[in-house]
Amino acid sequence: MNTEDIIALEKKYVMHTYGRQPLALSKGNGALVWDVDGKKYIDCFAGLAVNNVGHAHPKVVDAICNQAKKMLHCSNIYYTEEQVVLAKLLCEISSYDKVFLCNSGAEANEGAVKLARKYTKKGNVICMDNSFHGRTLAMVAATGQHKYKKGIEPIPQGFKHTPYGDVDAVAEKIDDNTAGVLVEPIQGEGGVVVPPKNYLKELKELCEDKDILFMVDEVQTGFGRTGNMFASEIFGVNADITTIAKGLGGGFPIGGILAREEIADAFEAGDHGTTFGGNPLACAAAKASIEAIMEENLTDNAKKQGKYFKDKLMQLKKKYGIIEDVRGYGLLIGMELNIKCGDIVNKVADKGVLINCTADKVLRFAPPLLIEKDQIDVTLDVLDEVLEKVS
Repeated sequence: MNTEDIIALEKKYVMHTYGRQPLALSKGNGALVWDVDGKKYIDCFAGLAVNNVGHAHPKVVDAICNQAKKMLHCSNIYYTEEQVVLAKLLCEISSYDKVFLCNSGAEANEGAVKLARKYTKKGNVICMDNSFHGRTLAMVAATGQHKYKKGIEPIPQGFKHTPYGDVDAVAEKIDDNTAGVLVEPIQGEGGVVVPPKNYLKELKELCEDKDILFMVDEVQTGFGRTGNMFASEIFGVNADITTIAKGLGGGFPIGGILAREEIADAFEAGDHGTTFGGNPLACAAAKASIEAIMEENLTDNAKKQGKYFKDKLMQLKKKYGIIEDVRGYGLLIGMELNIKCGDIVNKVADKGVLINCTADKVLRFAPPLLIEKDQIDVTLDVLDEVLEKVS
């Protein structure tokens, strides 16, 4: 089928929940993807910060193929080697004690809130304005953006919101029924918003002082995306609970909750579960992905190429008045404009580069961590061309 055929079938048979670009992708390799009509693109979006090790990474592909020949799925009523090996690896790279494996970031955040309530025996969680934690009903409630709540009321209760970056505002919201705080170290969907320098440290200190849990959503920022294995490392904090997904599986769906032992032990048999979470195939893919990140020093490459990318975008900022700001860490970079950026994304795609628009006016760049300098240069040349015409 060609692109037109696929789009026609999608319109007829698929629920229209996505604002799609008119592209039908068929394959990828490294930081490149091709559509069904054979056109090549530099992928600077990486499946929404999922393909951290690139498309079709040989180590991940081999792990999936080898595991598929043995076992795809196993109920969590039984033990599997793949699950415990991955859990051990996650604890080793994160300094946590226990892991719960699930299928997505939203599910991980749901589970984290559930664990926090079970451990503290308190109901409320303080979240941030402009945040994003997932599409389930409870995580829409946790998300600090009204547009995701519109039309699906009533919204579950138990979530309070305060301005991102304001520790005093959080302190004012804490009461006798506060279980903890849930925060993104960098707000990805909110527009790649970077917090004030000491915000996360002060927030953790506040949580410790008030004896509530400090929970960090690393779904988009984890596994080398920001130039560190976890973005929390940039800000020098260790959370009580951290949620993960996206880059964990090298493109295969998997999520998880990381927690200190005394918190994790609040969950007893039957308190929580998932049919597909921690299945052998997902665990094999995740183990291979993490090993690739470490063996190929992709966190270092994210720092190096991210700095180069960001510096070049700053040069464009000096050139074009429509650019308000350039921010981010590693290969999670946002360029904020003073105009809506959806049309720019389409024009850039026409020239063979895939980027993303978030928060209406922020161009988001989140390429695979193995992207090369010459691919970044092509991306910048294309963006320069497009910005020159719209400025």
